[in-house]
Amino acid sequence: MSEHVIIIGASHAAAQTCVSLRQGGYAGDITVIGDEAVPPYHRPPLSKDFLSGQKSLDDILIRPIEAYAEANIDLRLGVRVEAINRAETTIHTDDGETLAYTKLVLTTGARIRRLPIDGEDLDDVYYLRDTTDVMAIKEKAKTAKTAVIIGGGYIGLETAASLRKQGLDVTVLEAMPRILQRVTAPIMSEFCKRVHNEEGVQIIDNVLASAIEINGKEMKVVTSCHQSFAADMVIIGIGVIPNIELAQTAGLTIGDGIKVNEYCQTSDLDIYAAGDVTWHYNPIYKTHLRLESVPNATEQGKVIASHINGVPKPYHSLPWFWSDQFDLKLQIAGLSTGYDRVVVRGDNLSGRSFAAYYFKDDKFIAVDAVNAPRDFMFGKQALSKGKALNADVLLDANSDLKAAYKHG
Repeated sequence: MSEHVIIIGASHAAAQTCVSLRQGGYAGDITVIGDEAVPPYHRPPLSKDFLSGQKSLDDILIRPIEAYAEANIDLRLGVRVEAINRAETTIHTDDGETLAYTKLVLTTGARIRRLPIDGEDLDDVYYLRDTTDVMAIKEKAKTAKTAVIIGGGYIGLETAASLRKQGLDVTVLEAMPRILQRVTAPIMSEFCKRVHNEEGVQIIDNVLASAIEINGKEMKVVTSCHQSFAADMVIIGIGVIPNIELAQTAGLTIGDGIKVNEYCQTSDLDIYAAGDVTWHYNPIYKTHLRLESVPNATEQGKVIASHINGVPKPYHSLPWFWSDQFDLKLQIAGLSTGYDRVVVRGDNLSGRSFAAYYFKDDKFIAVDAVNAPRDFMFGKQALSKGKALNADVLLDANSDLKAAYKHG
């Protein structure tokens, strides 16, 4: 059988893997199969520039559709893979086709977590995961005056900012004691809440949505503590679930996602996985992680392509993320989980530019930078190179960043 790499899932990771394969000299067949009808696109703009109308679908495509044909990549859209037959090294699609592979790459990503309450399937109640979702939200936003967003994570806050900039009255309901609780430290939660409040977004923490009700043309979100919030539209953003079912049914090892080694190989060494769906060991933090981030998907795609092309390069990248809300550019390098000291440079209490450096047992572990690109790049580089930082030097906002390096 001739060499054939099949990539399941037309995602960030897929777009990177197929192009990196060609750039690395792969001459075999490449097929990318995606269940959406559009080519691979950038997901971060969905809740930001795409929702606000600043960018079109063509603007957010990772590459023009013509680029795949030019690279001799068979892009099959609107097709779902139903099964993997590892014994025969084939996959089966919902349109009845069976395709043979020599290497298989799973970039199946994640799907929205649904909210199990009455009314979550009503008209004018939306989830935000793909272009179809956002097109519907954009259309409704043209006539809506009020929006309630259930979920105070990054997606919820980015959506709140986009809708508020379009003139809607926006309320965010967060079930946990603070917004962003699952992903960041209290200092960042408090900062983001203040900025959203200043921009006119109402944020209510520690409140559980229990139902969405409609009476005639009036819709409202009801909470477990018997509050109610009127809304012309409701958007639910309470996280995602990795799409592990294909891998699980095929008998691959599963943790919090599809388990992969340092080369992004699964327990079947002819099957790789990349992106939001993977559960991988991170040597910097000495633990297994599943990361929902574009940099992770992109780097894992490169690692897979290099390995298939016979140039193994282990994946050990530093986790990093970003979020855009109003005039904020939030950039995060590393994971602050378990920190016992935070050093702030800048004004997080009344300004809109600062950096928070996190330490654990005197070891620098992460940085959050808001409108502070120098701090982000400095912290990211220090973490990537394993450099030790002196927290007391950083504490002096007038000190030069490089003076914080510990020597010896």
